[in-house]
Amino acid sequence: MSDAQLTLDDLRRVLLEGSGTDEDVDLGGDILDTTFEELGYDSLALLETAARISREYRIELDDDAATAEMTPRELLDLLNAAAPRP
Repeated sequence: MSDAQLTLDDLRRVLLEGSGTDEDVDLGGDILDTTFEELGYDSLALLETAARISREYRIELDDDAATAEMTPRELLDLLNAAAPRP
């Protein structure tokens, strides 16, 4: 990964590729402060998302770091803080 920050669009893509989305949820909307639980993602889906991010972006997170009570904004902050620096 370069020194660029992981963005909401990056997170949306990983969520869709890994876990899909509930038909009632619009990930294209303003979701930054909506919990993953409200978006229809459970802890298993977030574990899969964290594993995909780890592989693709080389960002390691503790298995307990990403939770369904977390928002995309909080997860992005956590991921970007943990991202390797050149």
